[in-house]
Amino acid sequence: MSNAIYAMLGRQQGLMQEMQVVANNLANSSTTGYKSDRALFGEFLVATGSQSSSLSMGGLAGHSFAMSQGALKVTGGEMDFAIQGDGFFLVNSEQGQRLTRAGHFQLSTDGQLVDMNGSAVLSAAGAPINIPQNASEIRVAADGTVTVSSGDGLPPQEVGQIGVVTVDEEATLVRDSNSYFSAPDGHRPAENNEIVQGALEQSNVSPVLEVARMIEVQRAYEAGQALFEREDQRVSQIISAIRNG
Repeated sequence: MSNAIYAMLGRQQGLMQEMQVVANNLANSSTTGYKSDRALFGEFLVATGSQSSSLSMGGLAGHSFAMSQGALKVTGGEMDFAIQGDGFFLVNSEQGQRLTRAGHFQLSTDGQLVDMNGSAVLSAAGAPINIPQNASEIRVAADGTVTVSSGDGLPPQEVGQIGVVTVDEEATLVRDSNSYFSAPDGHRPAENNEIVQGALEQSNVSPVLEVARMIEVQRAYEAGQALFEREDQRVSQIISAIRNG
């Protein structure tokens, strides 16, 4: 197989991976707290023999996430929360602590504040937040402080503080699911943000831009396929000429 075909195969594979990323963005354009994704590609050199030069190839090197804030949708729900500014909610999933911008919470059967996946919502110190069974009203301040009223005439009781954490700019974020990130390099309490009760952050995906990107990738793939077919015909003609010569 010629070096040109190897290079084109690598290019086509990369375009397919980019198409998968774009398709996933479009599928999650209405997912609460979703952050759009971009595939990052890197170049590597492949030796082609001691008597010839190396071959430059490309491959998927990682992902880059657009962390710009999505629009806030007012829901009025007592258990709906959005972060205005930087940072993530900290939750304790089955795989360990995870970061998320999806603030559609609820109460578990034992009174813990959990997200829509059943993962406990944590304070910045990593402690779960427990709501008393007799709580009739839940209020969350801009700094995440949770107070509950029991309706028996007693003053509101503070029961915890929803944690908002962030990562350093050079730290790595890994997407675990459409709503979860893991932070292998660790996290720290976030600043310059506030929690908004009764609202949810929408996806920051722009469907128009994603469709335009999909068309661009599809055209590039089709052009590459045409080049691949022409190169295959050229190689076949050379082999036929040698065989008949």
